[in-house]
Amino acid sequence: MSVLTDIKNRGVIDTFFLVWDGLKGLPDVVGNVWPLTTVQTCIIHLIRNTFKLASKKDWDAMKRAVKPIYTAPTVDAARAALDDLTKIWGKKYGAIVRLWESAWEEFTPFLSYDPEIRHVICSTNAIESLNARYRRAVRARGHFPTEQAALKCLSLVTRSLDPTGVGRAR
Repeated sequence: MSVLTDIKNRGVIDTFFLVWDGLKGLPDVVGNVWPLTTVQTCIIHLIRNTFKLASKKDWDAMKRAVKPIYTAPTVDAARAALDDLTKIWGKKYGAIVRLWESAWEEFTPFLSYDPEIRHVICSTNAIESLNARYRRAVRARGHFPTEQAALKCLSLVTRSLDPTGVGRAR
């Protein structure tokens, strides 16, 4: 905790941002270590879970009802869109309404950012992809003689990330 206090006193970091996919207890643990952390639920996971609870024949209508919530410019507009969703689908899909209501506190920090930033922070998919690449590289090598060797392997994996998939270093 003294390292965090030292970093905070130097003005390096004043808050953290955590996007989580629903792992129980994670926000509490992170909040204990870094109390200024803003916790946000993964919007992609929230939307996926919405469609898991809906019948496939209602997906198009549900998509039109849910999109105004996560694209709303303000928290009030999102709340109004959620109220509309509740009026239209509340009786048939009460579980979907409860899903959004229970995630509301972790959903609303997302709405305070510009749309360009929302696109980046809406999901945990990028970090999950990076973690999968790390696991693949570590599994392929088996073990490392030193910590320095392991860090070099992970840094090379990070450097080799290429969104086009043609192998160019980024």
